[in-house]
Amino acid sequence: MAKRRLTIQQKSRIQAIQEKRRQHLEKKANQSLTEAADNPSQEGRVIIRHGATLGIMDKEGRLFRCQTRQNIGHPVCGDKVIWQPVDDKTGVVTALMSRKSVLSRPDYSGRHKPLAANISQLVIVLAPKPEPSGYLLDQYLITAETIHIPPLIAINKIDLLHGQEERHFLQRLEPYKAIGYPVIGVSAKSEHGLDSLIERLKGETSILVGQSGVGKSSLINALLPDHEVDTGNLSETTGLGRHTTSAATCYALPQGGELIDSPGVRSFRLTDLSRQELEQGFAEFRPFLGHCRFHNCTHAHEPDCAIRAAMTKGDITSLRLDNFLKLSQVVTR
Repeated sequence: MAKRRLTIQQKSRIQAIQEKRRQHLEKKANQSLTEAADNPSQEGRVIIRHGATLGIMDKEGRLFRCQTRQNIGHPVCGDKVIWQPVDDKTGVVTALMSRKSVLSRPDYSGRHKPLAANISQLVIVLAPKPEPSGYLLDQYLITAETIHIPPLIAINKIDLLHGQEERHFLQRLEPYKAIGYPVIGVSAKSEHGLDSLIERLKGETSILVGQSGVGKSSLINALLPDHEVDTGNLSETTGLGRHTTSAATCYALPQGGELIDSPGVRSFRLTDLSRQELEQGFAEFRPFLGHCRFHNCTHAHEPDCAIRAAMTKGDITSLRLDNFLKLSQVVTR
């Protein structure tokens, strides 16, 4: 998909609007900071973010609606922060703590926009219907490899398949299992396989990704039976109202672990990568990288290509190499 090109006038208008918003938000944050001056700083966790408003949970599990200083970066759901309470309901975030991982996507200008932080597992949801499109699965796996978090492939709506049809569909995923990626079949509708998924979510901070129609919302509702109640409580506590349904939110799973529900991943796409980053995103390529005759080998047609030789021996599938070559034309910089 071609990137949207903005005129100089449009860019100037956007920058002016953003600057005005920054000044307004900084004024509010400074006012909150003044009011919180006598209160000690403490650590907290971003449970929800909408605009510049954060829902912060303290160590006792209490939620506070907080403003954030504009010079500390861009805190997102899952972040650990330093903050000061203003009263028993509000506060101000003064510092962003280091992240173990961050999931981002490009904004209109191509810059990386964080969606969620400190994730420990990327759950890639596929389904028989809609049919997995093109090399979408590989894009999600490359993302997981790039941000160094393990992926889990969950096939939802598995109840729609029977007999030979099911075996054929799952057979298409055998190359991914051979690489080492776990694959499980689930059904949010019939609750088939949910126990296996719940077991893999325990102790992890997971986020669901997948194309529209695969049933992510149904899975979230099945995993979080009190989802609507929890959303209502968040809305009341943080004062975000209807915005709680359109903001990335971190929920505690009843059986253990956390699940981040982020509407932002519904339109998620791969960020621009260097060729080296793209190569590293294909886990089975790594033993053969650096062994091609040419240091800038594209793995398309050059002689003595170690990647193509590995494909001939069966160590790399032709499907994965084809997908690499396609992606190298559209995502590399």
